[in-house]
Amino acid sequence: MSIRAKVTLCAFGWLALITGLHAYLNVNWVAVLNDYRPVQKRKITVAYLPVTCQLTCPVTDYISKFSLSGEIFLPRMFQGFPEIKEALISNRVQAAFIVAPLALALKAQGVPIKVVYLGHRYGSAVVVRKDGPIKTFADMRGRTIAIPSRFSDERLLLFRAMKLWGIQPGEIKMLEMAPPDVSSALAARAIDAFVMGEPFPSQAEMAGFGRVLFQAREYWPDYMSCILVVRQDLIDTRPEAVQVLVDGIARSGLWLDTSKPHREDAADFVGRFYYNQKPALLRWALTKPMDRVVYSPLAPRKADFDMVRDLMIETGVLNKKLDFSEYTDVRFSEGASIETPWRYEPGMATAQ
Repeated sequence: MSIRAKVTLCAFGWLALITGLHAYLNVNWVAVLNDYRPVQKRKITVAYLPVTCQLTCPVTDYISKFSLSGEIFLPRMFQGFPEIKEALISNRVQAAFIVAPLALALKAQGVPIKVVYLGHRYGSAVVVRKDGPIKTFADMRGRTIAIPSRFSDERLLLFRAMKLWGIQPGEIKMLEMAPPDVSSALAARAIDAFVMGEPFPSQAEMAGFGRVLFQAREYWPDYMSCILVVRQDLIDTRPEAVQVLVDGIARSGLWLDTSKPHREDAADFVGRFYYNQKPALLRWALTKPMDRVVYSPLAPRKADFDMVRDLMIETGVLNKKLDFSEYTDVRFSEGASIETPWRYEPGMATAQ
């Protein structure tokens, strides 16, 4: 064999090796092969963001790997709600964790989804600069505050606080900003404050330049933000699969609320394997204090959603008075009400 032929052969071999390694390491073969399974046996693809209010999604996936039934769905991480919205509409995902106002807005637009469970309670806060001039919410007049989007509970939270302080809508500038950008924007004094879900308030606190002005619960008792929605066609054709999904989320919420070690363990494996965030950041958000964000009870309640709907109408982001039964299906939360926390500790071979 000539030298040229040997070089060519080695080049093709090296290319094949690199291609194979890339496919092995970077392609989610479970997700790819799932599309070729019979419809009734396919795992549900669930969209989520790397935020603590959606922590039950990766926790359920992680612990399920150790359970007798194995993984019960395929989690897929996104970086923003607009992308999740399009994936839901196109049926690239069958379920998703999104904010409650967005769910109502999508339903009003005719998107076939139903709310089946919550993602959390509390977990959002208004953050200002530690050395800044804002000491109370009254000092927000004339300031710029970053919000996740116009379809966010954090925006509605601001309006609730503004009412109590007698602040008119035009007296505060609300700027939509991607959550990962708010801490750096606050540090650079590009904004005066931000209102976001965890772990972004914790990120500003840990860095030393941010201070929590108030937690969501101070102006909104039983505050909720992220909720779990499922496409109607999945509910119609595979209600038993939806129930298994909700049961798993319920058990994860109870497991997270059982003890501090469970939260610290979740911060470790979620930070490393799902969110690509430092476990120390998630640990701060989940334990300082423990009720900074809670994961039970998570059954949808009419009064909570009526409040969101009415605030959306009042603030101009919804023009239709939807009834609770139009956009929720409480059968699954009722079915999950008998569930108990996962029986799982770090190092256990099997979760029950």
